[in-house]
Amino acid sequence: MLLRERVPDWQAYPFSVAAIRALKELSFRSRVAFFAGENGSGKSTLLEAIAAHYGFGREGGNRSFLNDSTASNRSIDPLVKALRLSFDVRTGAGFFLRAESFFNTASHIDDLDREPVFHGIPVIEAYGGKSLHERSHGETFFTLLDLKFRRNGLFLLDEPEAALSPQRQLSFLVLIHDVLRKYKDAQFIISTHSPVLLAYPKAQIFSFDDGQIREVDYEATGSFQVVHRFLNEREQFLDELFAETPSLFEDP
Repeated sequence: MLLRERVPDWQAYPFSVAAIRALKELSFRSRVAFFAGENGSGKSTLLEAIAAHYGFGREGGNRSFLNDSTASNRSIDPLVKALRLSFDVRTGAGFFLRAESFFNTASHIDDLDREPVFHGIPVIEAYGGKSLHERSHGETFFTLLDLKFRRNGLFLLDEPEAALSPQRQLSFLVLIHDVLRKYKDAQFIISTHSPVLLAYPKAQIFSFDDGQIREVDYEATGSFQVVHRFLNEREQFLDELFAETPSLFEDP
């Protein structure tokens, strides 16, 4: 819920984003909810604000990760302060995973281990015992999913498909299904463009397109519609696309 009386300036970011400005209340009925929409529509902004509201690291991580302004974008703070959120017992633990800042999260873990904490046990032991920088990006990302998401808690992911092949995206759906089967208080909220991830059965999908946030069916998402048409009418689709788009290599 957005407490509109706490908004200091409707013309300033992030309230200048149409979907954020129109936000009133979202009700999560499913344990898997997706934020879908075009770049700049506000889905990642709201997801990050939810993460910050519950104290997760601004660039990813759990509540033990630092949230200082030198490492984090503070421009969403007015939105964080204007939110009222409730996930009951599901907020007891969790993780925030951002694909775009995952490198920084991995570096932060290495930095923590220069001065071991948790009674002398290296932090990296909770992440497979090997620096995340020593794996391929996709391998690292999925290893983290497998190690940190198999438990009760609130799990927030911002565009995880950026690091996952289509096959790994399918494996991630299996992981989500397994977590929900074993842990009754696990809640996933995922910002994504992936039609593969959006297909998770009985998930709620909130579209941020057209300047509002509304619940939509899978087939109504832009991601599904574009990919569906591309796969079924590839040649016609590309002919139309190239006819309407000037070549990047032509002189103006």
